[in-house]
Amino acid sequence: MYDLIIIGGGPAGITAGIYAARQKLKTLVIAKSFGGQVAKKAVEIENYPGFQKIPGMDLAKKFEDHLRSQEIDIEKEETGSIKKTAKGFTITTLTKKKFESTAVILASGSDPRPLEVPGEKKLLGKGVSYCSVCDGPMFRDKTVSIIGGGNSAFETALFLSNYVTKIYIMEYGKEVKAEQASQDLVNKSGKVEIITQADLKEIKGDKLVKSIVYQDLTTKQDKELPVEAVFVEIGYQPATSFVKDLVEFNDRDEIVVEPETCSTKTPGLYAAGDLNVGKYKQIVTACGEGAKAALASYEYIKKQE
Repeated sequence: MYDLIIIGGGPAGITAGIYAARQKLKTLVIAKSFGGQVAKKAVEIENYPGFQKIPGMDLAKKFEDHLRSQEIDIEKEETGSIKKTAKGFTITTLTKKKFESTAVILASGSDPRPLEVPGEKKLLGKGVSYCSVCDGPMFRDKTVSIIGGGNSAFETALFLSNYVTKIYIMEYGKEVKAEQASQDLVNKSGKVEIITQADLKEIKGDKLVKSIVYQDLTTKQDKELPVEAVFVEIGYQPATSFVKDLVEFNDRDEIVVEPETCSTKTPGLYAAGDLNVGKYKQIVTACGEGAKAALASYEYIKKQE
């Protein structure tokens, strides 16, 4: 029986683990991987205090190393379900391992939002990708497209410009939404063409991606663009499928929490990071929520004792 189980290995979960260990709680972290979106999506980070500029994978490694230096148990597993019991909670992983605890912190982050267009599922891993850091180097000297016009899309474009010949950024709206600083860096590469008012209709290809079809929302005409990869950057959805009956959600499927403690409607159950209600999804805010959740869970556990 653990005092605390933390589900997730991103900035929120790692910070919660560090704080829980400092409070001498018997703690288990369950995560299928570490680093979260920091490791998978953030190419260069310039807004995390203490690091003027650091690659996302390097910062994620520092987070993980810090966590592993603590007296804490770690299970590299994916959570399948969580149930409330008389003594606290029972967590069951997808491999059917069971763990019990007095309190739980949900910090499972978010998953990439799919396009839901023909060809996407069929060509996943065959040119369709949700992770430029993972797959980008495979497309050296190729022509690729990025679907989305926010900060993540431009960060992806900046990373891919080190490898590919040509990048099309496809934005549904009349203008892109990325920060001007990111736009300036991308424009300097000379490899990027931005197409606005583009509604993606299909990803075409047999064994590999060959082209995309989109509707020009200005002319209402369908156009086909030859590309060899499609990187999807249209946002994320909270990874909360295993906890539906224990928390309250808003209309975006984010978990509603009490802001001072990150507590949910279920006593002893806390949530931190990108799966929570909140406009700003940042590394530093996820870390802050992880710290608050750990401190609040410590107070809860001591009251149960």
